[in-house]
Amino acid sequence: MLDISLLLRVHVDPLIATQNDLGVCDAIERNAPVRKPAAMSASHLPKVAGINSPVPAPAQTAAPLPTPAPDPAPGTTPGALIQDRLAGWVFDLTTLHELTERLAATSGLDEALREFLRAGAALLGARRGLVVLEPAEPNGPIGTHGPTVTVGLGLSHAELGHIETLPRGVTAYGRILDATGAGAVPVGGFADPDLRHDKTLDPRLRDVAARIGCAASYALPLASGPAGVPGPVLGAAVWFYDEPAEPAGRRRRLAGLYAQYASEHLARLVELDRARTRVATLAEELLPSRLPRVPGVQLAACHRTGPRGGGDWYDALPLPEGALGLAVGSVTGSGAGATAAMGRLRASLRAYAVMEGEDPVAVLSDLELLLRLTEPARSATVLFAYCEPARRTILLAGAGHTPPLIVGDRRTEFVETSLSAPLGMLACWEAPSAAFSPTPGETVLLCTDGLLRRTGDPMDRAFARLHSAAASVPRALLGDPAEIAGHVLRTVLPDGLDQRESPEDVVILAARFD
Repeated sequence: MLDISLLLRVHVDPLIATQNDLGVCDAIERNAPVRKPAAMSASHLPKVAGINSPVPAPAQTAAPLPTPAPDPAPGTTPGALIQDRLAGWVFDLTTLHELTERLAATSGLDEALREFLRAGAALLGARRGLVVLEPAEPNGPIGTHGPTVTVGLGLSHAELGHIETLPRGVTAYGRILDATGAGAVPVGGFADPDLRHDKTLDPRLRDVAARIGCAASYALPLASGPAGVPGPVLGAAVWFYDEPAEPAGRRRRLAGLYAQYASEHLARLVELDRARTRVATLAEELLPSRLPRVPGVQLAACHRTGPRGGGDWYDALPLPEGALGLAVGSVTGSGAGATAAMGRLRASLRAYAVMEGEDPVAVLSDLELLLRLTEPARSATVLFAYCEPARRTILLAGAGHTPPLIVGDRRTEFVETSLSAPLGMLACWEAPSAAFSPTPGETVLLCTDGLLRRTGDPMDRAFARLHSAAASVPRALLGDPAEIAGHVLRTVLPDGLDQRESPEDVVILAARFD
């Protein structure tokens, strides 16, 4: 996880280079007391969350630079000094290991950025911070980048607004990003130890620093290259101090090592986020761009793509003689492969529905044969309903799918359907159809299993949760299928559950019969 050799180079090389300055060799030759260097006497960095000792609140100012320590007591040996230095290295290595473990446990970009800011603040002795990501577009012209992501630590929206009003070139993170755009990759950090009184800084920067109560800052680039080699810069981070200060060299080295690892992790998350966006976009393009208008019925749909992109889908297509075909389904798996399989399955069902839609069992039987021959490693759950809005009759067949739910002023109940296996699970799929007639003003909800699985409850409790959500639809909303579907989605999956990291897609197709 952490490059130990890099950490040892940071500590060992300076020791070898300054060995005579430390006086160790001379002391051994003269058999005289060895003067203990200040770096060895400096207090260790405070522990941070995740390490054994209690976590102190981050200091508001950086720790002062170490001052020379008094002469050690007579009899101090070089071995004791070396042991003290090695103990410091082990402590630093443990600290970085714990911090990188916590960062590696993050799975989302926003979560990782906030963890990076917290850890950097602890290492540098700061209290507030800001990170700006501007990853380059992999297939775009040189110099172009994707959307900018800005995350703050300990900064209010008003303070972030003050910072964002500044021209980028006058800020520390802006200087890093501008240097990258000009072809120069920054190495190391940028310290502004006195933002309020440094006359070399832009007056607008000094004014904003006074407004937000910031007296000093330290900025680091986020470059995703291999250890020791500057790579593409993802962005920059800056930490703020409440008093004029500058982090000591040891803090800078530890923060630089941590930022190097964090850059690699953030680069992976950025690429993962891009891949998820591409899959979600592909899935949306494979679904209906708009629902058809059929006399006697109103249609609405809710669709939520999982973070890894899944294979849930829905469809509504006009059929001959004023009929309407409604379908929802789910293909096993996630990612681009499941999305592509979902597109093929949906297109095939449309063809079978046009030819023999009045017999839903025949439609699903043909679809099962096609899936078994062309996608032998996959299975799918599907529900297809043949609707005649003028007569308000529905004939449906399901293959291992959640039964429809009727929502109305006088009843809220699941449609009774027979048990059946998903497509692709048996050598020959077979199941009877079911017929029912919604009354005027009732809405039929067709949902995928992802809605139930995302709750995290056992299936019986998830079904009860879905039924309760549908029964709680306010009377004023019963005339709008979009409002009904939205209410059910919000009730079954509150915000905390709706945003949960789950591979499951969610589909709700609502049809209200006049």
